[in-house]
Parts: sequence; structure tokens; C-alpha cells
Amino acid sequence: MDFEVSESCGVMQECLRNFMKHHVLPANAEWHRVAESGAYPLALIDRLKRQAREEALWNLFLPGLREDEPGTRLSTLDYAPLAEMMGRVPWSAEVFNCSAPDSGNIELLHLFATPEQRARWLVPLLEGEIRSCFAMSEPDVASSDATNIRTSIRREGDHYTINGRKWFITGASHPNCRLAVVMGVTDEQAQGHARHSIVLVPMATPGLEVVRNVPIMQHAFPEGHCELLFRDVRVPLSNLVGAEGRGFALAQARLGPGRVHHCMRTIGQCELALDLMCERALSRRTFGKALCEHANVQDWIAHSRVEIDQARLLVLRAAWLMDRRGNAAARVDVSAIKLVAAQLQTRVVDRAMQIFGAMGLTPDTPLAWLWTWGRAMRFLDGPDEVHLRTVARDELARAREHLGETAVYYR
Repeated sequence: MDFEVSESCGVMQECLRNFMKHHVLPANAEWHRVAESGAYPLALIDRLKRQAREEALWNLFLPGLREDEPGTRLSTLDYAPLAEMMGRVPWSAEVFNCSAPDSGNIELLHLFATPEQRARWLVPLLEGEIRSCFAMSEPDVASSDATNIRTSIRREGDHYTINGRKWFITGASHPNCRLAVVMGVTDEQAQGHARHSIVLVPMATPGLEVVRNVPIMQHAFPEGHCELLFRDVRVPLSNLVGAEGRGFALAQARLGPGRVHHCMRTIGQCELALDLMCERALSRRTFGKALCEHANVQDWIAHSRVEIDQARLLVLRAAWLMDRRGNAAARVDVSAIKLVAAQLQTRVVDRAMQIFGAMGLTPDTPLAWLWTWGRAMRFLDGPDEVHLRTVARDELARAREHLGETAVYYR
């Protein structure tokens, strides 16, 4: 396995690093000031988006773009370190049109949209003119098992009628959110994963209500993690993505690359926490010596360095496998990285908070937010337990194929 980035990616990394340094970081305080006032920093984001596009830092996440679509053609492995850079400033991915859930929705539409759907929704998303959300999880059922989803999508003449509730829907409060990609049941009688379909629902459709932006551990995210209510929402049959009964398969196709993006952004946030941890340890003194001279603090720093590097290598291997054998071949690896990265973030950030003391619990540093997001990551895109089961089942399946072969190791 060769994780050396391509020459074009090396150039892209330097361009992105400079953009982050000279444009994004100087705007960070303003972004937070506007967000904390209850507004969305749309003017700031739009200004930076124009600059990013002028510098060809646009749609970096999506390999295989058509010639008529705006963006840069990078492999999953090439994109991974760029996602890590963006992760250090969590809001910055939107500047480069690389933020979730748009990235996943763009990949879904890029693969499965009709020409009409491409023109109406995919092109504006690729241009960064609109935002979108992905409405899958529900408050009344265990959404870790997608077969539990209860939102109904009923065919009535030339329309579908949608009824149900969704929640933890990222991006639904964004002022530019124009589209909900909705997963629901189209065939109650079908078995398992053949019951569900995905339809495109404009946010302005009558009957669709954004009920509330649900705070995460007392943090209210300005783009929203929202509860949505669908009451007799009607959309034309042409809004179906793919075929009826294929919703689960389409959702899985959407999730694989997105989990690599999430994990690399997480690793960027862990790197930031480690940087903060080290600076604090060098600059603060207790009991007559610098914090960094205490053995337990050195242990926290060393464990964090090694664990971050281990996680990064695991994510890069998953990206490498995707590029060479396709997303399906990396299914177990993707579960592994999602599990490892989410647990890594809370562990590393917790150490940084301990070194900062009470300040680490306040908005004076990004640590409280980073810890909260790390804890949420253990649910997002599937809880830890689902990914543990995926890895374990794969391991056991391989063991069954060679059952008894270990007997030669016994005395």
C-alpha cells in the first residue's frame, strides 16, 4: 500500500493550507460572533466561497466529475488529507462546497439522478447555490436498524404522499437549505431492505415543517440538527430517486465515502486538540514546574500522538481500498474507521480538557464543542454497536472458512 499523495494533491494541499491560513482562520472569530447572535454567517460564507472557487478549491470531495460539472478530480485517498485540514475549522468545509450532508447528497444524485433531477437539484448543489439535508433517522424507532423506519411514502395517482417524523436532520435550518432527500416506506408488504425508497422533497412543499433545531448536549448548531414533520406532503412521482424499493441500497452507496470524510475531519479536530494540549502544557506551571514536565501529562500527549497516527493510517487504508476496489469492497474497513475515529475524538479531547482545567469546559476554547461533536459521532452514520457488529461478523465469517486450522498451534 502506498499512501504517498499524488503530485496534484500535494499542490492542492499547499493551496488549501494557504487559504485556511490567510482567509478562513482570520474569519473564525467573526463566524462565531454571528453564529452566537442566533444568525447564520451567510455573508461571510458566501464571500469565502467566491474566493475558494476562484482558487479552484471547489467540490474537492467528488471524484469522477463530468467535464461539464464544476470541481476538481481527486481520488478518495487524495481528498483525505484535505478533509483533515478542513476539520480543524469545522465550519470551513462549506467554504469549499464539501460539507455534509451536501457531499453525500451530491454523490447520490451524481450516481442515480434523472436528467431532470440533475438539472433542478444536482447542478445548483455543485454550484454551491443551495444546501440540502438527508432525512432518514426518526425519533420513534431505533434508526440504527433502517428496516425500522416508519415514514410512509404512498403512491397516489401521479404523486407520492409523505407522512411521518424525522429528527437529527443535519442542515435543515440552514437559510439556503432547499431540498430534503427523504427515505421512507413505499411497500409495507415487502421484506426487509426492499420496503424503502428515496424521494426528493423541496423544503417549501406544503405540509413539511421544521419543528425545531435540536441542541446536542446544550449546543445549538446554527445549520441545525432538526426535527421535521411531514403531513400529507405531496411530490410528483418524478421525484423518486432510482427505483422503488431501492432506498436502503441507495443510502448505503451514499454513506461509504462520506464516512471517510467525517473520519478525516475528526482526525483534523484531534490534531487541533493535541496542538492546544501541548501549548497549554508548555505554558502553564503547577507545583513548581511546567505541566509538560509531569509524567501523566507526557503520557496523555504521547498516547494522543500515537492513537491519532494509528487512526489516520486506518482511514487512509480504507480510502486506498475504495479507490482500487470500489466502495462495496471497503464496507468493513469503513465501519472500522467510523468506530475508531469517533472514540478517538472524545478520548483525545478529554485529555486536552483535563490539561486546560475549567477553561476547557467553556466557550473560550473549542474543546467543549469538539468533545460534544465527538460524542455525537458515536451515533452519526450508525452507532458504535452497529459498526462493531459489522467488523465482528466479517471476522467470524473468515474464521468459519478456516475452522479447525488453528489446531496445529496446540501442543
